[in-house]
Amino acid sequence: MRIGFIGDIVGKPGRLMLKRHLKRLRQEHFIDFTVANYENASHGYGLTEKNCIELLSYGVDVMTGGNHSFDKKEILTMFEKYPLIRPINYPKELAGKGVYETKVLGQNLAIINLMGHYTMPMADNPFTMIVQEVKKLNDQGMKHIIIDIHAESSAEKNAFRQILKQNVSAILGTHTHVATDDLQIVDGCCYVTDVGLTGCRDGVIGMDDEIPVKRFLTSLGGHHNVPDKCKSIFQMVVFEIDDEGRCVGAEKIKIYDDMPKIVTQAWVD
Repeated sequence: MRIGFIGDIVGKPGRLMLKRHLKRLRQEHFIDFTVANYENASHGYGLTEKNCIELLSYGVDVMTGGNHSFDKKEILTMFEKYPLIRPINYPKELAGKGVYETKVLGQNLAIINLMGHYTMPMADNPFTMIVQEVKKLNDQGMKHIIIDIHAESSAEKNAFRQILKQNVSAILGTHTHVATDDLQIVDGCCYVTDVGLTGCRDGVIGMDDEIPVKRFLTSLGGHHNVPDKCKSIFQMVVFEIDDEGRCVGAEKIKIYDDMPKIVTQAWVD
């Protein structure tokens, strides 16, 4: 099976990039199933029901979250209606689940959403929790497992790779909005520290630069806003998993505005 993974979709510019490009890319790259991160999709903070329906109509099959999952309170009633998950290590009392299971081309597939520890909201230990969850899925015969690791620290993400690479198909980093140049296949596991945002590329991590620049210069904060107009980027990792759940190929797709796509291959370790 071939999976497309899109990192943080930031506001309307990010949603418009999916509208312009995703269905065509699904055809061109023979993508069977698409995962995208929703946590910044509605003006940079959380997800509304309207935008959820919009993104699903563009060709997204399931969406993952992060530390902004609950910024729009209407999401509390959306988990049962739409293919949405939130970090598995949030308190179990919260609405939603952290694992989504489905079938693709007759094969069982599990997508796990996990949130890191450093600078993130209070949550259960992501390391011990993910080890237990992956073992449970492996014991049930699940071979095709994809993890969205939503974390600030690249060291944490690297550690997850070392702990889990033998037992999952792919580990894709989100949250920092800044893509890293380390797409790799290691021991049959697709890994990248951060896929990077889809949205504005000429501000600060997808947001208008006025407030963040002011904060860095003066220490005075404010509400970050997504610009109405900006230069945009679309970023996606496409990877192929064999019948045993091992990654056998991966590539990164980047599109700047409406320019031709740029495709780079993963290196194999």
